Amino acid sequence: MQARAARREPAAGPRVSVELEVPFHDTDAMQVVWHGHYYKYFEAGRTALLRRVGLDVGDLVPSRYRFVVIESKCRHAYPLAYGERVRVEAWFRDVRNRLCVDYELTNLDRARRAARGHTVLVTLDREGRMLLETPREILDRIAN
Repeated sequence: MQARAARREPAAGPRVSVELEVPFHDTDAMQVVWHGHYYKYFEAGRTALLRRVGLDVGDLVPSRYRFVVIESKCRHAYPLAYGERVRVEAWFRDVRNRLCVDYELTNLDRARRAARGHTVLVTLDREGRMLLETPREILDRIAN
């Protein structure tokens, strides 16, 4: 029996896209992107997504909430190389108890998917306690 691929469609809120060029300092001696830098590209997508819904760091620090990444995963599909253009797409898969953000990296020069992945963020209150549900105030921002 074959396992079914998980659906990668947005569950709530917007889907954002960021384009960047692979810098030389992200590559190894073969001018291929070191695998750990894919998380940096995911971060660019997540930052754009959180900004879009008004949940960037500057929006949260004065408030009573903070986000902490508790899980990250990257599945590499095709290598990125120096100078190639990359599109990072990010969207919320689940927001009820934690913020699950999915990503897809596309190598625009080769028209191929480079990677897929996700991060899971939990919400902390002002005292640093983990909340078991995403606060309504945050859910409302994502929904608008």
